[in-house]
Amino acid sequence: MKRFSRPRGWSNWSGSVRCEPNWCSEPVTLEEIQSEVLRAAEEGERLRVIGGGASFAPLCWTDDNHMSLRRFTGIEAADVQRNRVWVRAGTRLGRLYEMLADRDLALENGPSIDWPTIGGAIATAAHGSGMAFGNLSSFVTGLRLVLADGSVRVCSREHEPALFDAARVSLGALGVVTHVELQCVDYYRLRMSSRRASFGETVTRLTELRRDHRNLELHWFPYANIVRQRFGDETREVPDRPLGRQALRGLFYDQVVMRSMRTLARRSPQAAEYAGKLLAARIPAENTVLGAEHAYHLPRRTRVQQLEYAIPIEHAGETLRQLERVVRALDFRVHVPVEIRFVRRDDAWLSPQYERDSVCITLPAYRDRPHSDYYAAATELFDRVDGRPHWASAHDKTVVELRALYPRFDDFCRLRAELDPRGLFLNPHLARLFGASLR
Repeated sequence: MKRFSRPRGWSNWSGSVRCEPNWCSEPVTLEEIQSEVLRAAEEGERLRVIGGGASFAPLCWTDDNHMSLRRFTGIEAADVQRNRVWVRAGTRLGRLYEMLADRDLALENGPSIDWPTIGGAIATAAHGSGMAFGNLSSFVTGLRLVLADGSVRVCSREHEPALFDAARVSLGALGVVTHVELQCVDYYRLRMSSRRASFGETVTRLTELRRDHRNLELHWFPYANIVRQRFGDETREVPDRPLGRQALRGLFYDQVVMRSMRTLARRSPQAAEYAGKLLAARIPAENTVLGAEHAYHLPRRTRVQQLEYAIPIEHAGETLRQLERVVRALDFRVHVPVEIRFVRRDDAWLSPQYERDSVCITLPAYRDRPHSDYYAAATELFDRVDGRPHWASAHDKTVVELRALYPRFDDFCRLRAELDPRGLFLNPHLARLFGASLR
């Protein structure tokens, strides 16, 4: 096992969270993971597991110990008859998709970024978009985790169901998730297409659009009154070349257009808004066939901050209309498109989709441009309909507010205190969320 100091510190992907842990371990076996957990516990230190750094919240901040599972990867076992695989938690999503495709398997759905680890993705309830599908944690059928005392526990719906329902979305607060069993489906292909529409038309047709397409996600440019509607529908057609003309146009848009927008926003908000209107009207239409391992990924090279809330689906249209009115009335310079996705309900205790179908509204913003008022106004709107923040986003919820939003929140906190009474896996952010003291 590699164990080394971090003299230059650690940063998440967006650069919004930085810390200087004393040590970072990179175990390659389950026994080494257990050994490192026991060492940290015996020395009275704390331990946070880091994945791809995709979280915008300080979930991984620590000045004690980091553990990276980047060397603990791969599919460990497969149940061909039930289409299930056991995956080591450090496996990146993109690599997992490829390994599943090699076995003629796929996940039913996936998020638009493919570089998080599977352990980190389920810990925060990462999700794709499509009303027929839950978040990634809903595909989990079994978990193996190392607890604060170094013991290994395996849980599923049939074996230790309470631990299973808590650990599927745990923010890394119950222990080190080492292995994830996932329910897969037979390999498939999707025709990915897109069209431009006005905001008003899109909101009016939300129910119809969700019903007519397997996958639906929306990118709304408030300053241009334009929405890019992106669809995914299953097909038997032959996949297009990964670097075909459509893909190259999309890559150009992401790398050149969005970076240009950021530069303009720094220099002149008015110029950025004017340019944005022109650019939004010229978003390249998409119409390509992709295998399941490539269908969901959207390149994200412009680093932003992000706020996301899951809203009960019945409030989708009205909440979006109110958000549009607030943006106009308060003249917020929204230079990054709002993302709108749809996720089915599940039963993981801390899932933002717990027992309710949801629309997930994501507000990206350039970190170096003012956005606190924008986020505060949006949060007030989302709070009116009991919106639940994405655990990895830059929210400000307290333990009192979270208790009111999650029916099983206190059950989770009791189980966490039972499994980790000294708070080995906590940091200040998690202690605040769960109302725990750092001893």
